[in-house]
Amino acid sequence: MLQRPRYRHSVTELAPQEIRTFFITTVTANRRRVFQTDANAQLLLNLFKDDRAKARYQLHAFVLMPDHLHLLLTPAPAVSIEKALQFIKGGFSFSLKSRMPVWEKSFTMRRIADSHDFASHRDYIHANPVRARLCLCPEDFPFSSARDEFAADPAPAHLRA
Repeated sequence: MLQRPRYRHSVTELAPQEIRTFFITTVTANRRRVFQTDANAQLLLNLFKDDRAKARYQLHAFVLMPDHLHLLLTPAPAVSIEKALQFIKGGFSFSLKSRMPVWEKSFTMRRIADSHDFASHRDYIHANPVRARLCLCPEDFPFSSARDEFAADPAPAHLRA
């Protein structure tokens, strides 16, 4: 009789922390403009603050566009990237208490390779509202780590120029 292999996932099976910084994009369900409302955007910003205080992930850069968000994120050593996104998407959905779906089920991610890749993606994130003509310069957009009031986490040591 053939035995099926057993798969166990444990903290020790996560990739080394040095290769766990990601550029992530996730979209709202049906591209609804959830973050066009200041109160909704503030709800997600508060969630970021709480999750970071709980050391669930480091948030190096972000922008909340009306119907999607971009993140530059490093999960905590014991947290998978999927779990980190569950904290964000699930936590926001729970706080919002919407009767309608809030997020598309998937997200896209790309692992950050080096300091140049990190800087390029951070700049892309910050320039996103300018490209969308929502503001004239990244620092003017109210829901972005480009603003001084949002203390983003520094780049991981291995991704510093």
